[in-house]
Amino acid sequence: MNLKNEFGSGKRSMVGPLLIRLRDLGLLVTGLENVSPSMSRAVIEAFIRLHEKGLIYQGSYMVNWSPKLQTAVSDLEVEYSEEPGTLYYIKYRVAGGSRSDFLTIATTRPETLFGDVAIAVHPQDERYSKYVGKMAIVPMTYGRHVPIISDKYVDKDFGTGVLKISPGHDHNDYVLARKLGLPILNVMNKDGTLNEVAGLYCGLDRFEARKKLWSDLEETDLAVKMEPHSLRVPRSQRGGEVIEPLVSKQWFVTMQPLAEKALLAVEKGELTIIPERFEKIYNHWLTNIKDWCISRQLWWGHRIPVWYIVGNDCEEEYIVARSAEEALMRARDKYGKDVEVYQDPDVLDTWFSSALWPFSTLGWPDELAEDFKRFYPTTMLETGHDILFFWVARMVMMGIEFTGTVPFSYVYLHGLIRDSQGRKMSKTLGNVIDPLDTIKEFGTDALRFTLALGTSGQDLNLSTERLTANKAFTNKLWNAGKFLLQVLPNRDNVSGWQNIEACKFNTEGYLLRLPLPECWVVSKLHMLIDAVTESYNKFFFGDVGREIYDFFWGDFADWYIEASKARIYHSGDDSVALVAQTVLLYVFENILKLLHPFMPFVTEELWQALPNRREALIISSWPQTALPRSTDLVKRFENLQALTRAIRNARAEYSVEPAKRVTASIVGSEEVIQYISEEKEVLALLSKLDLDNIHFADSPPEDAKQSVHLIASEGLEAYLPLADMVDISAEVQRLTKRLSKMQTEYEGLKARLNSPKFIEKAPKDVVRGVQEKAAEAEEKINLTKNRLALLKSTVMLLQ
Repeated sequence: MNLKNEFGSGKRSMVGPLLIRLRDLGLLVTGLENVSPSMSRAVIEAFIRLHEKGLIYQGSYMVNWSPKLQTAVSDLEVEYSEEPGTLYYIKYRVAGGSRSDFLTIATTRPETLFGDVAIAVHPQDERYSKYVGKMAIVPMTYGRHVPIISDKYVDKDFGTGVLKISPGHDHNDYVLARKLGLPILNVMNKDGTLNEVAGLYCGLDRFEARKKLWSDLEETDLAVKMEPHSLRVPRSQRGGEVIEPLVSKQWFVTMQPLAEKALLAVEKGELTIIPERFEKIYNHWLTNIKDWCISRQLWWGHRIPVWYIVGNDCEEEYIVARSAEEALMRARDKYGKDVEVYQDPDVLDTWFSSALWPFSTLGWPDELAEDFKRFYPTTMLETGHDILFFWVARMVMMGIEFTGTVPFSYVYLHGLIRDSQGRKMSKTLGNVIDPLDTIKEFGTDALRFTLALGTSGQDLNLSTERLTANKAFTNKLWNAGKFLLQVLPNRDNVSGWQNIEACKFNTEGYLLRLPLPECWVVSKLHMLIDAVTESYNKFFFGDVGREIYDFFWGDFADWYIEASKARIYHSGDDSVALVAQTVLLYVFENILKLLHPFMPFVTEELWQALPNRREALIISSWPQTALPRSTDLVKRFENLQALTRAIRNARAEYSVEPAKRVTASIVGSEEVIQYISEEKEVLALLSKLDLDNIHFADSPPEDAKQSVHLIASEGLEAYLPLADMVDISAEVQRLTKRLSKMQTEYEGLKARLNSPKFIEKAPKDVVRGVQEKAAEAEEKINLTKNRLALLKSTVMLLQ
């Protein structure tokens, strides 16, 4: 006897004695021997309570059957894909009619015709009205007759407008048959082969039977034609094989009463789904929910807590109990002391026990358990959007049903991780990324940060480039920490640390007394703390990561750390250096706090490496919000940044040697010159200017015509003497050669564009590409000519 097949067939009375014998021999295994007794208790208790309320029932209904796994699967475990198929046109002769009296039926699954119980046409279809009420002969069934009926369900425009009703093998036909009171005829075995109802085709695989049946129909002149047809094929999410709709005796949960409460929780604001667009999907699914088939014909899982009486063929009589002992006791009370019982061999869908997870893990059904009282309900569930129905909605329904409370207030749905091309990872494609290998190469923090930067609900394409960039970010953070340890006072410098700890950045007065770079970076930090805290509160985790990344790398590392070197290494004033040290530590500490949820390992390591750490970073307090900041001073420093960038760009444009310090004249209004000149050392360090030859004025210098003129911002300009930046004669020669080469290339492009044959015969995108190259070349030529003119005029003035 094939135990798997029998278990799924409803013939439990036949296998009962065998199960008892296997149990006594210790050979009956469910795969859950190591499951916590408290977890099993919760699953059993949930089943019993739902059964007692009439929400769990047993019956023979249409289910999704997996022939390969030989088990029922839920609607959510079926994936539909558009695949090329065939539409078969078959003649059904009208009983008692002439050879010309037949109906042609179009079907994608001819092998199911053995399960036909009726032929249906639309009531208003005049083509077939004369046949309604008569009988049709099902092909290849030795003359079996089925009634020809009319029903509005039939689509007149699909195929031939005639529908074969096979309620044992089609969900829609099943519903129609139950409405019309038609019988259910099953032609399929559990393994996907045809059964004895199919006559000569019995034992053939469903797809083999299809081929043989069509061949036989052609021989008997009952095959009309076949044509290509796109099919929406249901496949098992687990095994990948085509799912077979099959009527089978299973256990079901009535979902509508549970779904109504889960819908109300979102409507009343007790549950918030992030991102919000998934609320519509959640509501749609629960509004149209079907009863849940919870039984599975597998060898692993929680056994269904139902027992039957050995020798009793009536399976409608069963006992629901919390244990075998309780079931036996109740059976003896009803049937006598010699009775024997055997447990239902089916197991529960794993999603049934998973739906209890928020409270079963905390001690439920003991609601006085300390963990349950302390941690239920929780605040937020974070999970993938692909299991919103499999898991999330079911947890909500079960949580409300068994505890009266929504299990969590927020559901945060992250996207799926795909490969760099946006494809789902699979062994077949060979694009699976192993997290352990990734961690070895890039580090845990870099991987975490990369994944966390994704937008909620949107899939993330994971690429080596992303991981490499965030590994560099981790290294940058580490190097910043090393720099701080080098410049901070020694651990035994008590007075130095007392001075640092005495600085308080939470008052506006102290902030405004800071020098411009320090006031700028502290103000920007305080703005960051507010923005990040708000984003955290809204669960905008991707925004949090990007905001911290931009501030740390773009503001702190690239600008303030570099500016602080002017204080620490070049000022010669300990008090000035102390201010920079204090700000460096204050900003870096807060960056570590903000970044810790994303990158716990490197941030904790850096935190505890800093002197005078009184507690671990993970338990330190969150940065205070609404701290003072000065937008005016931030704008002033941004002017200094604009000036620095302009000078850097000019140096790059004229290929100034990196180590060369150049002269500069800074021109601006009195107010601007005042605060820029106060940061002369910072400007010189960041822009690589000659500190002794930086001049500040309110008008252009005398050698303005021999200088590179830079406009940094409104009211702030700079003049860099050309002679101080490059060897003018050598630069003239270099640019002259370059101009000659550019003009040759430009003339070649223009020659192609002036050729009628090229314009007429070349593809439009090729012509457009040449036009764009010519325009770009012309622009470069004009820029080079202007620079050459400036250099030559400078040479003449210097002679």
